[in-house]
Amino acid sequence: MKKRMSRLRTAVSCILCVLIPALNFYLLEFYTHNPFTSMKVYIQLMNVLLFFFIALFLLALTGSCRTALMLQTLFCAVYGLAGYYVLEFRGTPIQPWDIFSLDTAASVADNYKYRLEKETVLVLAGFALLLAAECFIRIRPFRPRKGKGHPSHPRLLRILLGALSFSLIAAYAGMLHDEEFVEQKLRLYDKLFTPTVIQTRNGTLTAFLMELQYIAVEQPEGYDEEKADALLSSYITEETPPGRTPNIIVIMNEAFSDPAVLGAFETNRDYMPFMHRMLRGADNTVSGWLSVSVKGGNTANTEFEYLTGATMAFLPYGSIPYQQYVKEPMPTMVSYLASLGYRTVAMHPYRAAGWDRDSVYPDFGFEELHFQEFFRDSEKVRKYVSDLADFEKIAEVFESKPEGEPLFLFNVTMQNHSSYSDWNAYDNFTPDITVTDSSSKLLPAYLSLLRLSDQAIERLVEYFAGQEEETVVVFFGDHQPTDSVVNPVLALHGKSCGTLSDEEEARLRYRVPFFIWANYDLEEAANVSTSANFLGLKTLEAAGLPLPAFFRFLKELNQEVPVISASHIELADGTFTYAKDRKELLNPYQTLQYRLLFD
Repeated sequence: MKKRMSRLRTAVSCILCVLIPALNFYLLEFYTHNPFTSMKVYIQLMNVLLFFFIALFLLALTGSCRTALMLQTLFCAVYGLAGYYVLEFRGTPIQPWDIFSLDTAASVADNYKYRLEKETVLVLAGFALLLAAECFIRIRPFRPRKGKGHPSHPRLLRILLGALSFSLIAAYAGMLHDEEFVEQKLRLYDKLFTPTVIQTRNGTLTAFLMELQYIAVEQPEGYDEEKADALLSSYITEETPPGRTPNIIVIMNEAFSDPAVLGAFETNRDYMPFMHRMLRGADNTVSGWLSVSVKGGNTANTEFEYLTGATMAFLPYGSIPYQQYVKEPMPTMVSYLASLGYRTVAMHPYRAAGWDRDSVYPDFGFEELHFQEFFRDSEKVRKYVSDLADFEKIAEVFESKPEGEPLFLFNVTMQNHSSYSDWNAYDNFTPDITVTDSSSKLLPAYLSLLRLSDQAIERLVEYFAGQEEETVVVFFGDHQPTDSVVNPVLALHGKSCGTLSDEEEARLRYRVPFFIWANYDLEEAANVSTSANFLGLKTLEAAGLPLPAFFRFLKELNQEVPVISASHIELADGTFTYAKDRKELLNPYQTLQYRLLFD
């Protein structure tokens, strides 16, 4: 009887060892999507094989089937839950380079409201059942056997198994890094600018391994340092003192966007009347729509593009240049303005270490930095410094400078940061915008915050309109909010963020409004379509300043390609396409950017 029970226990253990890696895969996917409907069968089998390879590697490390499988299950449970929340809050899944953002993620983790959907609870219950079942596994294949006729070399066997399984995992990853093989043989989805689709169609870990190859940036095709220098030198002109040096006040407003770009909807009042007036065409104003490279988060990438003139289109999707690539002083619009005698000031009413700004800003050429300590007594909306209080500090800095000294001030706001579901926990903000035919609670809260920002920027423009010193004010959003906030707008038109085509996603979800206003005569333009990497150029032009060589190059390129972002590019004739499909056209730009950042 004991032998029969022992055999039964062994048989059950063997079955569990075979089933659990596959179940770990499916449960991990179920956190965010149904793999049976989103993934082809052979791709599911590929992923199951990967999980078996990983289980074998863990077995070699631990020497115990039970321990190896429990480690895999725990990892999938925790990693999957983290990925679930990242996708909910940011709108994109975890990327390999997110490891560089752990400090920033930790600093804002308490800003969000964590809730579990019914499906997520079921997934967690599934993982709990697997862990319970794994406790009954009794197989220990590397346990030494005693007695004659049973030579045993468990350590050697574990080393061999570890080498074999690691080689299989490496081969799997190497296969995914062969673009031609991925596209023509495996037929996996390979569009990096839609990482959520890569995950749902290819599998969470497979997508992660696919993207891992882009954690390092390859040289542009045909890159040569001397040729890059010669190209840049061709745009250098004889330096002449600028005819004017107006103050330049730049405000990158947190999550400021107009959800109406996704489709019309009705509200009880206009949530951004001042911005709408500016967009329709105002005196001494250039206004329009800015294509950015991020949505729902990764704010630092928009300011990187604005301040440097570089584009995320040539960098891995989801990477953070501030944390990965900016490690020493580099030429930027900031350092150029400093060379013209500008006082360069960066302001952000939150933590200095966010996105490593406290180390990156000096490398960009900022001489004066102000973070949350500077705003200690400022009024707040929810728990963030209000835009109105933030802009009052801008006026304070302006008034403290010597008369006639030109000021370049770059301000990143915080008022509109997510989450938009916790407003009722504070007594300093109550949404006053309602949306007709929508039951969403997130959208009205978001729109009400936009209204406060709109009122604040109107007051700041009025303030500088009354100043004698010539001043340019630039205002733009860093990105749209996450999908859950704007889905109600799309739902009114029978759509959702998940059903948008690639082109609709790129054109609609990455557009934010902007304006450049001056308190002196400025040639007006409305409905301008541009991107964050070109907005710095347009700022310098509005200020009437001579352009440095790199920005002269950008001006020439901008005539041919008005929009370049990580999501798409638009040609002068209106053609919509992608940077990877226009390599020859964009190679000079990519070459100069590589020289600027990496060489």
